[in-house]
Amino acid sequence: MHDIEPYWNWRNYYIASEDERSPFFEREYNEFEFTHAIYNYLIHPQWDYIGSPTLYIKILYVDYELSFCIIEFIGEWNDCINNDIMFLKRNIIESLMSEGINKFILLGENILNFHASDDCYYQEWYEDIENGWIAAVNFRKHVFNEFQSCNIHYYISFGGELNNIDWRTYTPYQFFKRIENLITKRII
Repeated sequence: MHDIEPYWNWRNYYIASEDERSPFFEREYNEFEFTHAIYNYLIHPQWDYIGSPTLYIKILYVDYELSFCIIEFIGEWNDCINNDIMFLKRNIIESLMSEGINKFILLGENILNFHASDDCYYQEWYEDIENGWIAAVNFRKHVFNEFQSCNIHYYISFGGELNNIDWRTYTPYQFFKRIENLITKRII
């Protein structure tokens, strides 16, 4: 897992540690020392700790004018034992929402498992982003199925075309427009 690096090709557009409005502003990374692990597996030092021992993220892009962000995930999303959604909501999402972000694109290719608890934080997140949305892109089929079985689809859009997007071929803005168009079609 230490070879799985957060997507780096958008760094010329945005770097969270250089954004004064980011929850990771002025964070320093050691490229030579692995300090974080998921269970006994070391992960690349560019992933950001959010308070959970099993779920790490990277904010790849934020656009404050268009009110959206793109977040990449790695690990096990475990609400049952670690309450990962609480850490994500309280430590990251609320900080972004306070800066006007109300559209969230979650990249889940590196989420290995999902263990649900209840949907209270998902509902709260959804209700907090008036005129916004949350889109889950490229989550693995078994994770997608677990989301669905726990009724998280009431709050987060996923599946269908959202589950098969080669997002690395887009600029952040192009990717956002693609997702926004898909979400708009679902709402109408």
